[in-house]
Amino acid sequence: MKHGTLLAAIDLGSNSFRLEIGRYDHGHMQRVDYLKETVRQGSGLDADRNLTPEAMQRGWDCLARFAERLAGFKKTQVRAVATQTLREAKNREVFLKRGCEILGFPIEVIAGTEEARLIYQGVAHMLPNNDEPRLVIDIGGRSTELVLGHGLEATQTASFRVGSVAWSMTYFPTGEFTEQAFYRAEIAAQAVLEEALSTYPRHEWRKAYGASGTVGAVADILALSGFPVGEISLEGLNWLVKCLVRAGLASKIQLEGLKDDRRAVIGGGVSVLRALMTLLEVNTLHVAQGALRHGVLFEMVEREDHDTDTRDLSIQRLAVKFSIDTPQGQRVGRVAVHLLRQMHHKASGDQSAQIERRCRELSWAAQLHEVGVAISHSDYHKHGAYILDNADLVGFSMPELHRLSLLVLGQRGKLKKLEAELQENEFAKMLMALRVSLILCHARKDPAYQNLNFSCDEQKQRVTLTASEGWAQEFPQSAHLLKQESLSWSKVSWSFEFVTKP
Repeated sequence: MKHGTLLAAIDLGSNSFRLEIGRYDHGHMQRVDYLKETVRQGSGLDADRNLTPEAMQRGWDCLARFAERLAGFKKTQVRAVATQTLREAKNREVFLKRGCEILGFPIEVIAGTEEARLIYQGVAHMLPNNDEPRLVIDIGGRSTELVLGHGLEATQTASFRVGSVAWSMTYFPTGEFTEQAFYRAEIAAQAVLEEALSTYPRHEWRKAYGASGTVGAVADILALSGFPVGEISLEGLNWLVKCLVRAGLASKIQLEGLKDDRRAVIGGGVSVLRALMTLLEVNTLHVAQGALRHGVLFEMVEREDHDTDTRDLSIQRLAVKFSIDTPQGQRVGRVAVHLLRQMHHKASGDQSAQIERRCRELSWAAQLHEVGVAISHSDYHKHGAYILDNADLVGFSMPELHRLSLLVLGQRGKLKKLEAELQENEFAKMLMALRVSLILCHARKDPAYQNLNFSCDEQKQRVTLTASEGWAQEFPQSAHLLKQESLSWSKVSWSFEFVTKP
Protein backbone atom coordinates (compact mmCIF):
# COMPACT_ATOMS: atom_id res chain seq x y z
CA MET A 1 0.00 0.00 0.00
CA LYS A 2 1.26 3.47 -0.87
CA HIS A 3 2.35 5.61 2.05
CA GLY A 4 0.01 8.51 2.63
CA THR A 5 -3.10 6.55 1.58
CA LEU A 6 -6.26 7.54 3.44
CA LEU A 7 -8.31 4.66 4.88
CA ALA A 8 -11.64 4.70 6.72
CA ALA A 9 -13.13 2.13 9.09
CA ILE A 10 -16.75 2.18 10.27
CA ASP A 11 -17.84 0.22 13.34
CA LEU A 12 -21.61 -0.26 13.56
CA GLY A 13 -21.82 -1.22 17.22
CA SER A 14 -24.85 -1.94 19.38
CA ASN A 15 -24.48 1.30 21.32
CA SER A 16 -22.49 3.60 19.03
CA PHE A 17 -21.54 3.96 15.37
CA ARG A 18 -17.93 5.10 14.90
CA LEU A 19 -15.96 6.34 11.91
CA GLU A 20 -12.16 6.35 12.07
CA ILE A 21 -10.15 7.87 9.22
CA GLY A 22 -6.41 7.26 9.21
CA ARG A 23 -3.43 7.90 6.98
CA TYR A 24 -1.11 4.94 6.40
CA ASP A 25 2.47 6.01 7.04
CA HIS A 26 5.30 3.43 6.97
CA GLY A 27 3.55 0.77 9.02
CA HIS A 28 1.70 3.21 11.27
CA MET A 29 -1.81 4.63 11.13
CA GLN A 30 -2.05 8.36 11.81
CA ARG A 31 -5.50 9.59 12.83
CA VAL A 32 -7.02 12.13 10.45
CA ASP A 33 -10.58 12.23 11.79
CA TYR A 34 -12.85 10.42 14.24
CA LEU A 35 -16.64 10.62 14.45
CA LYS A 36 -18.85 8.88 16.99
CA GLU A 37 -22.63 8.88 17.41
CA THR A 38 -24.72 7.15 20.06
CA VAL A 39 -27.29 5.24 18.03
CA ARG A 40 -28.32 2.53 20.54
CA GLN A 41 -29.47 0.03 17.97
CA GLY A 42 -29.01 -2.64 20.63
CA SER A 43 -32.02 -1.31 22.51
CA GLY A 44 -34.08 -1.25 19.31
CA LEU A 45 -34.62 -5.01 19.00
CA ASP A 46 -38.21 -6.03 19.70
CA ALA A 47 -39.42 -9.28 21.31
CA ASP A 48 -39.11 -11.09 17.96
CA ARG A 49 -35.53 -9.83 17.49
CA ASN A 50 -36.48 -7.42 14.73
CA LEU A 51 -35.05 -3.91 14.59
CA THR A 52 -37.80 -1.35 15.11
CA PRO A 53 -38.37 1.28 12.39
CA GLU A 54 -37.13 3.93 14.83
CA ALA A 55 -33.87 2.06 15.50
CA MET A 56 -33.26 1.58 11.79
CA GLN A 57 -33.93 5.23 11.10
CA ARG A 58 -31.43 6.31 13.78
CA GLY A 59 -28.82 4.13 12.10
CA TRP A 60 -29.61 5.39 8.59
CA ASP A 61 -29.46 9.01 9.72
CA CYS A 62 -26.01 8.42 11.23
CA LEU A 63 -24.77 6.64 8.09
CA ALA A 64 -25.95 9.60 5.99
CA ARG A 65 -23.74 11.92 8.05
CA PHE A 66 -20.80 9.50 7.74
CA ALA A 67 -21.38 9.34 3.97
CA GLU A 68 -20.98 13.10 3.70
CA ARG A 69 -17.56 12.87 5.38
CA LEU A 70 -16.52 10.01 3.09
CA ALA A 71 -17.34 11.82 -0.15
CA GLY A 72 -14.52 11.21 -2.61
CA PHE A 73 -13.28 7.99 -0.97
CA LYS A 74 -12.94 4.94 -3.22
CA LYS A 75 -14.45 1.58 -2.28
CA THR A 76 -10.95 0.20 -1.67
CA GLN A 77 -10.39 2.86 1.01
CA VAL A 78 -13.45 2.13 3.16
CA ARG A 79 -14.58 -0.87 5.18
CA ALA A 80 -17.72 -0.94 7.32
CA VAL A 81 -18.37 -3.77 9.79
CA ALA A 82 -21.46 -4.51 11.88
CA THR A 83 -21.50 -6.48 15.14
CA GLN A 84 -23.86 -8.18 17.58
CA THR A 85 -27.13 -6.30 17.08
CA LEU A 86 -27.07 -6.88 13.34
CA ARG A 87 -25.90 -10.45 13.90
CA GLU A 88 -29.08 -10.99 15.94
CA ALA A 89 -31.61 -8.91 13.99
CA LYS A 90 -33.89 -11.08 11.87
CA ASN A 91 -34.67 -8.17 9.58
CA ARG A 92 -31.05 -7.07 9.22
CA GLU A 93 -31.18 -7.32 5.42
CA VAL A 94 -33.76 -4.52 5.39
CA PHE A 95 -31.42 -2.27 7.36
CA LEU A 96 -28.31 -3.30 5.42
CA LYS A 97 -29.82 -2.83 1.96
CA ARG A 98 -30.86 0.74 2.69
CA GLY A 99 -27.77 1.39 4.81
CA CYS A 100 -25.41 0.44 1.97
CA GLU A 101 -27.29 2.72 -0.41
CA ILE A 102 -27.05 5.64 2.01
CA LEU A 103 -23.43 5.08 2.97
CA GLY A 104 -22.27 4.34 -0.56
CA PHE A 105 -20.12 1.43 0.61
CA PRO A 106 -20.77 -2.23 1.50
CA ILE A 107 -21.52 -3.11 5.14
CA GLU A 108 -20.26 -6.47 6.37
CA VAL A 109 -21.76 -8.32 9.33
CA ILE A 110 -18.86 -10.09 11.04
CA ALA A 111 -18.99 -13.12 13.33
CA GLY A 112 -18.26 -12.71 17.04
CA THR A 113 -14.93 -14.52 16.85
CA GLU A 114 -13.88 -12.37 13.88
CA GLU A 115 -14.87 -9.26 15.83
CA ALA A 116 -12.69 -10.48 18.70
CA ARG A 117 -9.72 -11.05 16.38
CA LEU A 118 -10.02 -7.58 14.84
CA ILE A 119 -10.28 -6.02 18.30
CA TYR A 120 -7.05 -7.76 19.25
CA GLN A 121 -5.38 -6.49 16.06
CA GLY A 122 -6.40 -2.94 16.91
CA VAL A 123 -5.15 -3.24 20.49
CA ALA A 124 -1.92 -5.07 19.65
CA HIS A 125 -0.84 -2.63 16.93
CA MET A 126 -0.90 0.17 19.50
CA LEU A 127 1.05 -1.69 22.19
CA PRO A 128 4.82 -2.24 22.47
CA ASN A 129 5.84 -5.13 20.24
CA ASN A 130 6.67 -7.99 22.59
CA ASP A 131 5.74 -11.62 23.06
CA GLU A 132 4.18 -11.37 26.52
CA PRO A 133 0.89 -13.30 26.70
CA ARG A 134 -2.05 -10.89 26.89
CA LEU A 135 -5.73 -10.98 27.66
CA VAL A 136 -7.88 -8.44 25.82
CA ILE A 137 -11.44 -7.66 26.92
CA ASP A 138 -14.04 -5.62 25.04
CA ILE A 139 -17.51 -5.10 26.57
CA GLY A 140 -19.85 -3.87 23.86
CA GLY A 141 -23.53 -3.09 23.85
CA ARG A 142 -24.80 -6.64 23.30
CA SER A 143 -21.68 -8.80 23.30
CA THR A 144 -18.39 -9.19 25.13
CA GLU A 145 -15.26 -10.33 23.32
CA LEU A 146 -12.30 -12.08 24.97
CA VAL A 147 -8.97 -12.72 23.27
CA LEU A 148 -5.71 -14.36 24.27
CA GLY A 149 -2.66 -13.48 22.23
CA HIS A 150 0.97 -12.47 22.03
CA GLY A 151 2.56 -9.96 19.71
CA LEU A 152 0.20 -9.45 16.79
CA GLU A 153 -1.20 -12.98 16.91
CA ALA A 154 -4.53 -13.82 18.55
CA THR A 155 -4.43 -17.42 19.75
CA GLN A 156 -7.89 -17.75 21.35
CA THR A 157 -11.00 -15.73 20.47
CA ALA A 158 -14.52 -15.84 21.88
CA SER A 159 -17.68 -13.77 21.89
CA PHE A 160 -20.40 -13.93 24.55
CA ARG A 161 -23.93 -12.50 24.40
CA VAL A 162 -23.62 -10.15 27.34
CA GLY A 163 -23.17 -6.40 27.09
CA SER A 164 -23.85 -2.96 28.54
CA VAL A 165 -27.04 -2.22 26.59
CA ALA A 166 -28.56 -5.69 26.96
CA TRP A 167 -27.78 -5.88 30.71
CA SER A 168 -29.00 -2.34 31.37
CA MET A 169 -32.33 -3.10 29.65
CA THR A 170 -32.75 -6.35 31.58
CA TYR A 171 -31.50 -5.52 35.09
CA PHE A 172 -31.78 -1.72 35.24
CA PRO A 173 -34.80 -1.08 32.96
CA THR A 174 -35.95 2.04 34.81
CA GLY A 175 -32.46 3.32 35.55
CA GLU A 176 -32.75 2.39 39.23
CA PHE A 177 -29.57 1.22 40.96
CA THR A 178 -29.75 -1.08 44.00
CA GLU A 179 -27.31 -3.57 45.51
CA GLN A 180 -29.75 -6.36 44.70
CA ALA A 181 -29.98 -5.30 41.04
CA PHE A 182 -26.17 -5.30 40.70
CA TYR A 183 -25.99 -8.69 42.43
CA ARG A 184 -28.53 -10.21 40.01
CA ALA A 185 -26.83 -8.63 36.99
CA GLU A 186 -23.38 -9.90 37.96
CA ILE A 187 -24.58 -13.43 38.75
CA ALA A 188 -26.34 -13.58 35.37
CA ALA A 189 -23.23 -12.27 33.58
CA GLN A 190 -20.99 -14.82 35.28
CA ALA A 191 -23.38 -17.60 34.28
CA VAL A 192 -22.90 -16.63 30.62
CA LEU A 193 -19.16 -16.03 30.93
CA GLU A 194 -18.29 -19.02 33.13
CA GLU A 195 -17.18 -21.21 30.24
CA ALA A 196 -14.39 -18.67 29.62
CA LEU A 197 -12.62 -19.94 32.73
CA SER A 198 -11.26 -23.02 30.96
CA THR A 199 -9.92 -21.05 27.97
CA TYR A 200 -8.73 -17.85 29.69
CA PRO A 201 -7.32 -19.00 33.08
CA ARG A 202 -5.09 -16.63 35.03
CA HIS A 203 -1.86 -18.52 34.29
CA GLU A 204 -2.32 -18.13 30.51
CA TRP A 205 -1.73 -14.37 30.42
CA ARG A 206 0.56 -11.84 32.07
CA LYS A 207 -1.31 -8.57 31.51
CA ALA A 208 -4.95 -7.74 30.82
CA TYR A 209 -6.15 -4.92 28.55
CA GLY A 210 -9.61 -3.46 28.11
CA ALA A 211 -10.79 -1.86 24.87
CA SER A 212 -13.59 0.44 23.76
CA GLY A 213 -16.71 2.01 25.29
CA THR A 214 -17.46 0.55 28.71
CA VAL A 215 -13.82 0.24 29.72
CA GLY A 216 -13.00 3.76 28.55
CA ALA A 217 -16.01 5.28 30.30
CA VAL A 218 -15.23 3.58 33.62
CA ALA A 219 -11.53 4.46 33.38
CA ASP A 220 -12.36 8.15 32.81
CA ILE A 221 -14.59 8.28 35.88
CA LEU A 222 -12.04 6.53 38.10
CA ALA A 223 -9.14 8.71 36.91
CA LEU A 224 -11.03 11.91 37.72
CA SER A 225 -11.85 10.50 41.16
CA GLY A 226 -8.23 9.95 42.13
CA PHE A 227 -7.58 6.39 40.97
CA PRO A 228 -4.54 5.59 38.75
CA VAL A 229 -4.87 6.91 35.21
CA GLY A 230 -5.32 4.29 32.47
CA GLU A 231 -6.19 1.49 34.88
CA ILE A 232 -9.30 -0.15 36.30
CA SER A 233 -8.97 -2.03 39.58
CA LEU A 234 -11.53 -4.12 41.42
CA GLU A 235 -11.18 -1.64 44.26
CA GLY A 236 -12.11 1.18 41.91
CA LEU A 237 -15.05 -0.78 40.49
CA ASN A 238 -16.39 -1.53 43.96
CA TRP A 239 -16.18 2.20 44.79
CA LEU A 240 -18.03 3.06 41.56
CA VAL A 241 -20.84 0.60 42.27
CA LYS A 242 -21.32 2.16 45.73
CA CYS A 243 -21.56 5.59 44.08
CA LEU A 244 -24.20 4.35 41.65
CA VAL A 245 -26.24 2.69 44.40
CA ARG A 246 -25.97 5.84 46.51
CA ALA A 247 -27.27 7.93 43.56
CA GLY A 248 -30.19 5.53 43.20
CA LEU A 249 -31.13 6.57 39.67
CA ALA A 250 -29.14 7.01 36.47
CA SER A 251 -30.57 10.50 36.10
CA LYS A 252 -29.19 11.52 39.50
CA ILE A 253 -25.60 10.33 39.06
CA GLN A 254 -23.15 13.17 39.75
CA LEU A 255 -19.78 11.75 38.70
CA GLU A 256 -17.15 13.78 36.91
CA GLY A 257 -16.18 12.10 33.64
CA LEU A 258 -19.52 10.35 33.05
CA LYS A 259 -20.77 11.45 29.64
CA ASP A 260 -24.48 11.75 28.95
CA ASP A 261 -24.38 9.10 26.21
CA ARG A 262 -23.11 6.56 28.79
CA ARG A 263 -25.52 7.39 31.60
CA ALA A 264 -28.28 5.00 30.42
CA VAL A 265 -25.95 2.00 30.02
CA ILE A 266 -23.42 2.53 32.82
CA GLY A 267 -25.19 0.11 35.18
CA GLY A 268 -25.14 -2.79 32.74
CA GLY A 269 -21.58 -2.08 31.66
CA VAL A 270 -20.20 -1.87 35.21
CA SER A 271 -21.98 -5.05 36.31
CA VAL A 272 -20.60 -7.04 33.36
CA LEU A 273 -17.10 -5.61 33.86
CA ARG A 274 -17.02 -6.40 37.58
CA ALA A 275 -18.40 -9.91 36.95
CA LEU A 276 -15.73 -10.56 34.32
CA MET A 277 -12.80 -9.20 36.33
CA THR A 278 -13.86 -11.22 39.37
CA LEU A 279 -14.38 -14.40 37.35
CA LEU A 280 -11.04 -14.23 35.51
CA GLU A 281 -9.08 -12.88 38.52
CA VAL A 282 -8.19 -9.62 36.77
CA ASN A 283 -7.01 -7.38 39.58
CA THR A 284 -5.90 -4.58 37.26
CA LEU A 285 -7.23 -3.92 33.77
CA HIS A 286 -5.08 -1.63 31.60
CA VAL A 287 -6.92 0.66 29.18
CA ALA A 288 -5.93 -0.04 25.57
CA GLN A 289 -5.75 2.66 22.91
CA GLY A 290 -6.73 0.41 20.01
CA ALA A 291 -10.18 -0.97 19.26
CA LEU A 292 -12.19 -2.79 16.58
CA ARG A 293 -12.05 0.09 14.11
CA HIS A 294 -8.24 0.23 14.34
CA GLY A 295 -8.05 -3.49 13.71
CA VAL A 296 -10.16 -2.99 10.59
CA LEU A 297 -7.79 -0.28 9.34
CA PHE A 298 -4.68 -2.43 9.81
CA GLU A 299 -6.45 -5.39 8.21
CA MET A 300 -7.14 -3.27 5.13
CA VAL A 301 -3.43 -2.64 4.78
CA GLU A 302 -2.64 -6.35 5.11
CA ARG A 303 -5.28 -7.33 2.56
CA GLU A 304 -3.49 -5.24 -0.05
CA ASP A 305 -0.52 -7.56 0.37
CA HIS A 306 -1.58 -11.07 -0.61
CA ASP A 307 1.37 -12.53 1.29
CA THR A 308 -0.08 -11.34 4.61
CA ASP A 309 -3.84 -11.66 3.97
CA THR A 310 -5.18 -13.71 6.88
CA ARG A 311 -7.91 -15.15 4.66
CA ASP A 312 -5.43 -17.08 2.52
CA LEU A 313 -4.10 -18.88 5.58
CA SER A 314 -7.66 -19.65 6.72
CA ILE A 315 -8.42 -21.28 3.36
CA GLN A 316 -5.27 -23.39 3.60
CA ARG A 317 -6.07 -24.51 7.14
CA LEU A 318 -9.60 -25.56 6.23
CA ALA A 319 -8.31 -27.45 3.19
CA VAL A 320 -5.90 -29.39 5.40
CA LYS A 321 -8.55 -30.02 8.07
CA PHE A 322 -10.90 -31.65 5.53
CA SER A 323 -8.14 -33.43 3.58
CA ILE A 324 -9.00 -31.67 0.33
CA ASP A 325 -7.20 -32.58 -2.92
CA THR A 326 -5.11 -29.39 -2.86
CA PRO A 327 -3.54 -29.70 -6.36
CA GLN A 328 -7.01 -30.13 -7.88
CA GLY A 329 -8.38 -27.15 -5.97
CA GLN A 330 -5.51 -24.97 -7.10
CA ARG A 331 -5.84 -26.25 -10.67
CA VAL A 332 -9.55 -25.45 -10.80
CA GLY A 333 -8.82 -22.04 -9.30
CA ARG A 334 -6.19 -21.14 -11.91
CA VAL A 335 -8.47 -22.03 -14.81
CA ALA A 336 -11.55 -20.36 -13.28
CA VAL A 337 -9.66 -17.12 -12.65
CA HIS A 338 -8.29 -17.20 -16.22
CA LEU A 339 -11.82 -17.55 -17.60
CA LEU A 340 -13.21 -14.79 -15.38
CA ARG A 341 -10.47 -12.40 -16.47
CA GLN A 342 -11.24 -13.16 -20.11
CA MET A 343 -14.83 -12.05 -19.49
CA HIS A 344 -13.50 -8.69 -18.22
CA HIS A 345 -10.59 -8.13 -20.59
CA LYS A 346 -11.67 -4.52 -21.22
CA ALA A 347 -11.83 -3.55 -17.53
CA SER A 348 -9.71 -0.65 -16.28
CA GLY A 349 -9.16 1.52 -13.19
CA ASP A 350 -11.44 0.85 -10.22
CA GLN A 351 -13.22 -1.86 -12.17
CA SER A 352 -9.94 -3.76 -12.55
CA ALA A 353 -9.42 -3.68 -8.78
CA GLN A 354 -12.94 -5.04 -8.24
CA ILE A 355 -12.31 -7.81 -10.79
CA GLU A 356 -9.16 -8.82 -8.94
CA ARG A 357 -11.12 -9.09 -5.69
CA ARG A 358 -13.67 -11.29 -7.45
CA CYS A 359 -10.83 -13.42 -8.80
CA ARG A 360 -9.57 -13.96 -5.26
CA GLU A 361 -13.04 -14.98 -4.08
CA LEU A 362 -13.35 -17.36 -7.01
CA SER A 363 -9.94 -18.85 -6.27
CA TRP A 364 -10.93 -19.47 -2.64
CA ALA A 365 -14.19 -21.14 -3.69
CA ALA A 366 -12.28 -23.33 -6.13
CA GLN A 367 -9.76 -24.37 -3.49
CA LEU A 368 -12.60 -25.40 -1.18
CA HIS A 369 -15.07 -26.76 -3.74
CA GLU A 370 -14.54 -30.31 -2.46
CA VAL A 371 -14.66 -29.49 1.26
CA GLY A 372 -17.93 -31.44 1.61
CA VAL A 373 -16.46 -34.69 0.21
CA ALA A 374 -15.35 -35.62 3.74
CA ILE A 375 -19.05 -35.92 4.65
CA SER A 376 -20.67 -37.31 1.49
CA HIS A 377 -19.42 -37.79 -2.04
CA SER A 378 -22.81 -37.73 -3.72
CA ASP A 379 -23.99 -34.42 -2.21
CA TYR A 380 -20.63 -32.87 -1.40
CA HIS A 381 -21.62 -29.51 -2.91
CA LYS A 382 -24.51 -29.21 -0.42
CA HIS A 383 -22.39 -30.24 2.56
CA GLY A 384 -19.58 -27.94 1.44
CA ALA A 385 -21.99 -25.00 1.27
CA TYR A 386 -23.23 -25.76 4.79
CA ILE A 387 -19.68 -25.96 6.16
CA LEU A 388 -18.73 -22.59 4.69
CA ASP A 389 -21.94 -20.92 5.85
CA ASN A 390 -21.31 -22.05 9.43
CA ALA A 391 -17.51 -21.98 9.73
CA ASP A 392 -15.56 -19.45 11.77
CA LEU A 393 -12.88 -18.64 9.20
CA VAL A 394 -10.43 -16.04 10.44
CA GLY A 395 -10.45 -12.88 8.34
CA PHE A 396 -13.80 -13.50 6.63
CA SER A 397 -17.02 -11.62 7.18
CA MET A 398 -20.33 -13.50 7.25
CA PRO A 399 -21.40 -12.18 3.79
CA GLU A 400 -18.05 -13.25 2.31
CA LEU A 401 -18.47 -16.78 3.65
CA HIS A 402 -22.05 -16.91 2.42
CA ARG A 403 -20.93 -15.92 -1.06
CA LEU A 404 -18.32 -18.69 -1.06
CA SER A 405 -20.96 -21.15 0.13
CA LEU A 406 -23.26 -20.19 -2.76
CA LEU A 407 -20.45 -20.73 -5.28
CA VAL A 408 -19.70 -24.14 -3.78
CA LEU A 409 -23.42 -25.03 -3.77
CA GLY A 410 -23.80 -23.99 -7.41
CA GLN A 411 -20.75 -25.83 -8.74
CA ARG A 412 -22.91 -28.76 -9.86
CA GLY A 413 -26.53 -29.70 -10.32
CA LYS A 414 -29.49 -27.60 -11.41
CA LEU A 415 -29.15 -23.83 -11.39
CA LYS A 416 -32.75 -23.06 -10.43
CA LYS A 417 -31.73 -23.28 -6.77
CA LEU A 418 -29.69 -20.10 -7.27
CA GLU A 419 -32.09 -18.29 -9.58
CA ALA A 420 -32.31 -15.22 -7.30
CA GLU A 421 -28.53 -14.97 -6.88
CA LEU A 422 -27.99 -15.24 -10.63
CA GLN A 423 -29.74 -11.90 -11.04
CA GLU A 424 -26.42 -10.40 -9.91
CA ASN A 425 -24.27 -10.37 -13.03
CA GLU A 426 -20.91 -10.68 -11.28
CA PHE A 427 -22.03 -13.72 -9.31
CA ALA A 428 -23.40 -15.35 -12.47
CA LYS A 429 -20.09 -14.88 -14.25
CA MET A 430 -18.11 -16.22 -11.30
CA LEU A 431 -20.30 -19.30 -11.04
CA MET A 432 -20.09 -19.94 -14.78
CA ALA A 433 -16.30 -19.66 -14.69
CA LEU A 434 -16.19 -22.14 -11.79
CA ARG A 435 -18.51 -24.69 -13.43
CA VAL A 436 -16.69 -24.54 -16.79
CA SER A 437 -13.33 -24.83 -15.01
CA LEU A 438 -14.51 -27.97 -13.21
CA ILE A 439 -15.47 -29.47 -16.57
CA LEU A 440 -12.09 -28.65 -18.11
CA CYS A 441 -10.31 -30.10 -15.05
CA HIS A 442 -12.52 -33.20 -14.74
CA ALA A 443 -9.57 -35.55 -15.42
CA ARG A 444 -7.64 -34.02 -12.47
CA LYS A 445 -4.79 -32.87 -14.66
CA ASP A 446 -3.89 -29.52 -16.20
CA PRO A 447 -6.24 -28.94 -19.16
CA ALA A 448 -5.34 -27.36 -22.49
CA TYR A 449 -7.30 -24.17 -22.03
CA GLN A 450 -4.92 -21.45 -23.25
CA ASN A 451 -6.40 -21.37 -26.77
CA LEU A 452 -10.01 -21.35 -25.63
CA ASN A 453 -11.83 -18.03 -25.93
CA PHE A 454 -14.30 -17.10 -23.18
CA SER A 455 -16.34 -14.01 -24.10
CA CYS A 456 -19.21 -12.28 -22.34
CA ASP A 457 -22.09 -10.14 -23.59
CA GLU A 458 -23.42 -8.70 -20.33
CA GLN A 459 -26.36 -6.91 -21.94
CA LYS A 460 -27.66 -10.15 -23.43
CA GLN A 461 -26.50 -12.10 -20.34
CA ARG A 462 -24.70 -14.56 -22.56
CA VAL A 463 -21.27 -16.17 -22.30
CA THR A 464 -19.67 -17.99 -25.21
CA LEU A 465 -16.80 -20.47 -25.06
CA THR A 466 -15.15 -20.90 -28.44
CA ALA A 467 -12.81 -23.79 -29.28
CA SER A 468 -11.30 -25.19 -32.42
CA GLU A 469 -12.71 -28.35 -33.96
CA GLY A 470 -9.30 -29.93 -33.40
CA TRP A 471 -9.56 -29.22 -29.66
CA ALA A 472 -13.05 -30.77 -29.52
CA GLN A 473 -11.77 -33.90 -31.29
CA GLU A 474 -8.75 -34.16 -28.99
CA PHE A 475 -10.89 -33.77 -25.86
CA PRO A 476 -14.24 -35.35 -26.73
CA GLN A 477 -15.34 -35.85 -23.10
CA SER A 478 -14.75 -32.19 -22.25
CA ALA A 479 -16.62 -31.13 -25.41
CA HIS A 480 -19.55 -33.36 -24.47
CA LEU A 481 -19.71 -32.01 -20.91
CA LEU A 482 -19.57 -28.41 -22.18
CA LYS A 483 -22.55 -29.06 -24.48
CA GLN A 484 -24.44 -30.50 -21.49
CA GLU A 485 -23.52 -27.40 -19.50
CA SER A 486 -25.14 -25.16 -22.09
CA LEU A 487 -28.43 -27.02 -21.48
CA SER A 488 -28.16 -26.37 -17.73
CA TRP A 489 -27.94 -22.61 -18.30
CA SER A 490 -30.86 -22.58 -20.75
CA LYS A 491 -33.31 -22.67 -17.82
CA VAL A 492 -32.11 -19.48 -16.10
CA SER A 493 -31.64 -15.84 -17.11
CA TRP A 494 -28.00 -16.26 -18.18
CA SER A 495 -27.02 -18.47 -21.11
CA PHE A 496 -23.86 -20.39 -21.93
CA GLU A 497 -22.87 -21.47 -25.46
CA PHE A 498 -20.11 -23.80 -26.52
CA VAL A 499 -19.03 -23.15 -30.09
CA THR A 500 -16.42 -24.89 -32.26
CA LYS A 501 -14.76 -23.35 -35.30
CA PRO A 502 -12.49 -24.80 -37.98
